[in-house]
Amino acid sequence: MQENITSYDTNKHHIYIDVTVTNPKGIVYSVAGILDTGAPRTEFSDHFLVHSGFLETKSETVNLKPGLQTQKYGKIILPSVTICHHKINSFEVFVSHFESSWGIDALIGLDFFRRFRVTIDYSNGILLTMPISTFGKK
Repeated sequence: MQENITSYDTNKHHIYIDVTVTNPKGIVYSVAGILDTGAPRTEFSDHFLVHSGFLETKSETVNLKPGLQTQKYGKIILPSVTICHHKINSFEVFVSHFESSWGIDALIGLDFFRRFRVTIDYSNGILLTMPISTFGKK
């Protein structure tokens, strides 16, 4: 059973975690993200996707709807993403325009939670994650 422990700062408004993305050339990028249990799917900012070479340009016509900090407008498959020390290959994510003041480039949604058992331990500031396929195995 591979249970991983990821620490986070309980003094922040969201659960911030580091995510790594590897592009097809093998270049690894570190991405600041947050967990969002209310988001159905994971989103990456178009700014990051252009910077890392996954997109040629970002859409200049996308506008944030009032009250939102991201606006989805496409999908892309990332060849390798590591979240909470778990590597996910061929991970389909939404391309989104993120409000620049937000300071993150990834929003980790329920598609991550569906693959893993996730325990959020607020008192200790840790996430315990285990692939669903290992439940009940010794």
